[in-house]
Parts: sequence; structure tokens; C-alpha cells
Amino acid sequence: MSIGPLALVGGNELNPGNEPQDRLLVRAAAGGPAFVVTTAAARQHPERAAENARRWFRGLGVTIEELPLTTRSRARSPELAARARAGRFFYLVGGDPGLVPKVLAGTPSWDAIVDAWRGGAALAGSSAGAMAFGRWTLIRDRMPGDQRRRYQPALDIVPGIAVVPHFDTFGERWVGPSLDAAPHEGVILLGLDERTAAVFVDAVWRVEGAGSVSVITREQREVFGSGDEIRGLPAPSMWEAGPP
Repeated sequence: MSIGPLALVGGNELNPGNEPQDRLLVRAAAGGPAFVVTTAAARQHPERAAENARRWFRGLGVTIEELPLTTRSRARSPELAARARAGRFFYLVGGDPGLVPKVLAGTPSWDAIVDAWRGGAALAGSSAGAMAFGRWTLIRDRMPGDQRRRYQPALDIVPGIAVVPHFDTFGERWVGPSLDAAPHEGVILLGLDERTAAVFVDAVWRVEGAGSVSVITREQREVFGSGDEIRGLPAPSMWEAGPP
């Protein structure tokens, strides 16, 4: 079985405007166990994030449960890993950009989520959750309010990229400093407007939602609108192309 759909959302998740990408994910879950992963919100009332997810997805016809991977010890729990392995839908909410890789990388629960996704489950992340899916996540370099970002290794679901969420509100201000600080010339910045997603499904990346997605390198910037196929974005690292 091929991997399930992958959605990288630009933030302001679990609110009206996110229906296009979220309905696609719900369809892929096909009634199986659905989880909100509250890792990024671990220091910011994860129970509120879980309740918001339950409310939002209930309106889309899905009962969603919290997978409380808020500490590394929980992410190592055999019981939580077993729950994750049976899941058909995982949504990583926003919060702290540096926390998700720190808590999840190399743990049985994250391995179980990836295995489920490789078996066809839907996988999504918004804001800090989406940032964790890149090769790097961008964390604050110095004090609050500083636009300078530092590259921290992330979960590498999509190779070669760093996600810049909230692109239409404040994220675009990160682009110059982030390109200046890039660890090598080939880094791709993926700018995601709020309530908008880059979705990999049926072997291509497409824009879902009303906003735009920007693929940015040192050489160029391409902007793609709702429904467009996204060019210049690497396929997920777990995806295997079929024969030509």
C-alpha cells in the first residue's frame, strides 16, 4: 500500500477556512481511529488544543482523540505507540517549533505514526507541526520578536525544506534572514499562508485552501494558488515512485 495523504498547513488550524484540506484528510481516514497530536502545544495548554480539535473535526463528521505525546517519556510509551500504530489519521497542532522534533524523533510512537502513514493513514501538521515535517525547523535565534531564525534538525518527512508558516501574516519576514542563515545553497523555504495547505496526494503536491503556497530558493520564488500543482517541492522521503 502507498503512503497516505500528507498535509502541511500554514497555521490558524481548526477554524473555518480549513475545510478543503481537512475534508480530504477525513476521507482518507475512512472511519479509522483519528488522533490529534498535541506535542507542539505541550507548554501551552495541550488540553485546549485537543478540545479544539475534537470540536472542529466533530463538525466534519469525525471523532478525534488526543494522542498525548507531550514528553519524550510518553513518546516512548509502548501503550501510546500501540494506539498510534492502529491510527488512520494524525494531526499535529501548532505551538513550539523546536519541541516536536525534540520530543518525537527516534521514539516508538513517532515510528508507529510513520508506519501507519506508510500504510495509507492521513498525516497532517499545522504551523509548528508542519515545520517539524521538513529537514529543518526554524527556531528563534535570539530574543522574542527577532526575525532571525536558526535551523534545527527536524523529522525530515520532506527532504531539503524548511517550512515558513503564517506566510501571509508574519512569516514572510523570516525569508531574508532564513536564506542568509541557510546551512547550504540548496535549501528550499516553503511559505504557507494561514488556512492553506501543501498536500501530497496521488503522487503530486497541490494547494488546498484559499491562500497561496510559495517555494523559495536563493535563485527564485514561485507562488502557487488554490488548486495549483506545486512545482519544485521534493516528494516525501517515504514515497516510492512506481514504474514509468
